[in-house]
This record gives sequence, structure tokens and C-alpha cells, in this order.
Amino acid sequence: MALTEQLDLRSGSVCWPEEAVDYVSPAFPREPVDTAIVGAGIMGAMLAERLTGMGHSVALFDRRPPARGSTAASTALVMWSADTPLTTLAETHGPSQAARRWQRVHVAALELADRVKALGLSCGWAARPEIYLAGDVLDERGLIKEAEARQAAGLPSLFLDAETLGTRFDLPPRPGLLCDHSFEVDPVALTTGLLDQAQSRGASLYFPADVVSVAEGPGGVRLTLADGNHVLARNAILASGYEAPRQFLPPAFTLGSSYVIATRPDSPPRWRERAMIWEASDPYLYARATADGRLIVGGADEEFADPVKRDAMLARKQRFLETHGAGLVGGAPLVADCAWSATFGGSPDGLPAIGRVRGFDNLWLTSGFGGNGVTFASLAASLVCAEMSGLPDPDLECFSPYRFG
Repeated sequence: MALTEQLDLRSGSVCWPEEAVDYVSPAFPREPVDTAIVGAGIMGAMLAERLTGMGHSVALFDRRPPARGSTAASTALVMWSADTPLTTLAETHGPSQAARRWQRVHVAALELADRVKALGLSCGWAARPEIYLAGDVLDERGLIKEAEARQAAGLPSLFLDAETLGTRFDLPPRPGLLCDHSFEVDPVALTTGLLDQAQSRGASLYFPADVVSVAEGPGGVRLTLADGNHVLARNAILASGYEAPRQFLPPAFTLGSSYVIATRPDSPPRWRERAMIWEASDPYLYARATADGRLIVGGADEEFADPVKRDAMLARKQRFLETHGAGLVGGAPLVADCAWSATFGGSPDGLPAIGRVRGFDNLWLTSGFGGNGVTFASLAASLVCAEMSGLPDPDLECFSPYRFG
């Protein structure tokens, strides 16, 4: 059995530049490395940059070129709010434990902002206000309670009535929450920038390289590749995105399908302050602008992950997003310049799976299932690196892959 699923992750045309990768893999590592990472998307890149910054020798393996799987399909709204509202999470975990989880994700978003600035990465990073609009999950009264819960947790959120929100942002009037400390980014440029940093410190990147099995022994974790090569690592991290290692990741973490359109570059702005917009609905729509002036609208998720069925719906979903996206942000129907469909992962609490694989001492899962994949990558890097440095973060238990039983 393969270590990770092999999926058709996306189709259509994404709006992020995907230049051909001109790359020659280094000689295969014959000596043990400190950390082997399976996956060279945003999660693997974030881990590699942090670990090499700690002095680790790192080797990354991916069956695709870096950032060419789900990362390229991301729309990269870097937020700390989860798909499951804080008030809903409090019903199962209690207010303090729910707040603890959200507070840690909030810290991860701010840590990433500081990291991008410190490294000087050119990836379109910019702070943006976030607007969370009333929908069928939280109506106006529900949003007021959500704002109170977030404020009690020290999270920067403010309720705005429909008239105030519509006037300030030039949007169709609708009550919502206004939140700070969110960001936009080019996910492909961020990933390649982080990988460049890691490689400048000695990290090795191998692709196409398909890891088919792992085994733990006295010398560490032994990874076997499809071509028969082996590598020994003191620690190994499974950062394979939505191509999950299903023998290790519990079934509570599920896959579905999502859809996105983007207008032509230099499209006229339809709302003020370049706010990132999404809805308290299931499924929900979301919208943001890009550095080159595109308007992105996505969502209309489906609960199946069959790529044939997913892609057969792309034309219909494009028309839906063009029409209903305009209803979200105002104005005439949008005209898509590019449209794509993608596999997408979720969890019952909207939070990722981060922690040691059950039964292993030095094998880790970092699966960013949920709506905030870029933020969850920052979170995983912080938690895993803390553990490997000998200073464990007590919040690691909040994101255990096995928390659902």
C-alpha cells in the first residue's frame, strides 16, 4: 500500500504563475539526516525553513514539483478564524478550551507575518481587514454572540450592523464581523521563497520522489522510495497535504471539492480597503483581491472528492460563482479569466491534524485540513519545532490527529 493517497488534486487554470521548474536534484542522501519531510507544498516548505533555521539537516521529497499540488489551487486568505465558529466550538469544548485553540491559531498568523517580513520574501504579502458576513450558520444575533466570544478571548473582532458595514466597505448591506490580523499572499511565491531559504541553509529537495513506506527503528525513521532508494532520518514529517497517509490519519478528516474563479488582472475594485470577505454559511462563498488586481471568488463546496464528478461541474460552478459572487460583493456579474476546481480537506472542528503518529516516537503528521491552510502550516511549524527543540508547546494537544476518538 502506498504511504499516501495519489489523487487528481485540481483541474482548470489557476491564477498564480506556475513557471516550469528548472531544477537538478542533488545526490541522494547516503548519510542520515535530522529531518525528512514528505511533501514540498506550503506545509513542507514552512517546516523546512523553520527547521533549517534551527540548524537541522533537512531532506524534502515530493512526487510533484514544489508547490504544484494543492498549494497552487489555494486562494491564500491567511486568517485565524476557523470554518467552525468559536461559539459552536465552545459548545463541545467549553469556552476556555475553544478560545485556547483559536488564540493559538491567531498567534500562528502573526508569527507568519513576522517571519515573512524578517526573511524579506517577495510573495505579495499584505495585511487586510477580514469581513465575516451573516449567513445560514450565524445570523445577526449569532454574529453578535460570536463577536462577544471572540472579544472575551482577546481576538480582534467587532460587530458591524448592515448599514455601517455596507457604507464603510461599499458592499451590499449585510451585518458582519470586522476582524484584524488577516493577510493575503501569493501561495506559490510564498512556498518557493521558503524553500529557497531552506535550501540556502543546506536543505535538499528531491522530486519526483515518491515515498512509499516508513518504518521506525533504533536508528530513527527509515523512508523507502518507489525507486528502491532509502533514507534514514532522526525525525520524519508527513506533510503531504490532501494526499493523506490514510493508515495514520483518522477518517474524521475528510475530503471534498471546491471551486474558484478569478477575473482578469487590473479589474476595477468592487469594494473598499481590499478586505477579505466570507460568509457564516455552509457552504459559503468568499472573495478577495490580488496584488495584480484580480478579484477572486471561491466556495460552492461539494462533499464528494471524486475528481471526474468534481471536474464535470466546473463550468456550472463557474457560472454560479460569476453570478453569486457579484451578489456577495455588488455590481454586475463577474467575468472569469480563469477558473479551477480542487480537492479540499476539512475536519469536524475546522482545525488541522498536528502531532506524533500514534505508535511512533519520531514520525509526525502535519495535515492542514480546514479553511486556513497557510496559517495551519505556520502553526504546525511552530508546534513541531518546539517539540524537537526540547521545549514542548502545551497547545500541541489541542490539534492532535486523534482528538476525535
